Amino acid sequence: MRCPRCNSQRIQRGYDDPPLPLRFLGLRQLLCNKCGFEFRGLDPLGRFERTPSLEIEALNGRRGAPRYTVHFPAMIHLANKDPDTEKITWSEPSRGHCESISKLGLTLSFVGTRFPEEEICRPERLLFVTIDLSNGPISAVVSVVSRDRQVNDQGIGKWLIGASFFNISENDTARLTAYLDKRAEAEPVIIVD
Repeated sequence: MRCPRCNSQRIQRGYDDPPLPLRFLGLRQLLCNKCGFEFRGLDPLGRFERTPSLEIEALNGRRGAPRYTVHFPAMIHLANKDPDTEKITWSEPSRGHCESISKLGLTLSFVGTRFPEEEICRPERLLFVTIDLSNGPISAVVSVVSRDRQVNDQGIGKWLIGASFFNISENDTARLTAYLDKRAEAEPVIIVD
């Protein structure tokens, strides 16, 4: 059972009992330990106790924004930030693809022959990316969150990079938002527990 307000699973039995006939049917007053919302729910087996739930909710399975599968061409540069001037410079480009995108980040794939592995695996790696969306190109500096090196049967290695947006202009943000809104209308997000 989940809280109707915040969707938390940290539920305990509330302190106000419903009338006796409703309790025989399993109706109980319940309390959310996360947001404090009181509501009625069915608990015929008496699973919920009056003590607070001490379960810790796993946040790693939640997404902050819907992610859409795409296949757009991308130009990817290694971005280097000068510690003295705070200016960002970038390397020669490598061609790749954007495989998924959301308002918070994206997934890139590319054959990494142009970039050394130690550069891709460097902590806090920044990339400058230009993606050709269907409604126009966007450019952004992204921060690498995850990386995976896949090698096929022919020995050709491919990088799969998960990145979050680090710096993106207002115009490109508006273009990305317009694209994502259009995708949301075409493919409504379905939440499944």
